[in-house]
Amino acid sequence: MKAAPASQKRLLDLAEVDSVLDRLAHRRRTLPELAEIDELAARVARLATQVIAAETEAGDLAREQSKAESDVDSVRVRVERDQKRLDSGQVSSPKDLASLQSEIASLTRRQGDLEEVVLEIMERREAADEQVVKLSAERDELAAARAAAEDRRDAVFAEIDKELGEVKAKRSGVAADVPADLLSLYEKLREQFGVGAAMLQGGRCLGCRTSLSIADVNRIKAAPHDEVIRCEECRRILVRTPESGL
Repeated sequence: MKAAPASQKRLLDLAEVDSVLDRLAHRRRTLPELAEIDELAARVARLATQVIAAETEAGDLAREQSKAESDVDSVRVRVERDQKRLDSGQVSSPKDLASLQSEIASLTRRQGDLEEVVLEIMERREAADEQVVKLSAERDELAAARAAAEDRRDAVFAEIDKELGEVKAKRSGVAADVPADLLSLYEKLREQFGVGAAMLQGGRCLGCRTSLSIADVNRIKAAPHDEVIRCEECRRILVRTPESGL
């Protein structure tokens, strides 16, 4: 391939611009905030699951407490009813009186047992409610931290994207100075190796950092100035400049 020396030198400018684009893209992919956001999102998700479990437990205990209190009320009503019968003197038979007194005593014991159950459930429910509040607060705190990290990420993204736009515009201007066939080769090599062209400096390819053999140097010296030279080691385009040592 043939290309004017000036066009070949523009490849170095293009490679420099592309290196800036690569650095900006790498910075965008590896922002510390991205890892922080992922970690916080995972922690928020875990806490959200724990909050649901705690709320479910608290809800179950609330229903259990309501049922237990209903059982207490039912027994209390029966005790009050039987006590009124006893106090009214409506029961005159000694046998019936003894039976009624026994039932009242049994129901009173039953009421006491149920009230103990209610107290035990209330304690468990209080602990469950406290756990819901605690976990919800932790979840909300982490969610706020994640939102703050996302704001920082977006601010840096905007800064990087602005710079990317400026550098891409500059790249378009540089690429316009490179012949289509040479640009196509450069783009293909850049896709393969990350860098499509490198300077030949002091007999050394700055793309792969390999020093050329005497035979390769002599071959390049003998090549026409408009000949597009490739590094035998990395196959990138070698651009000759006054610093090439030829």
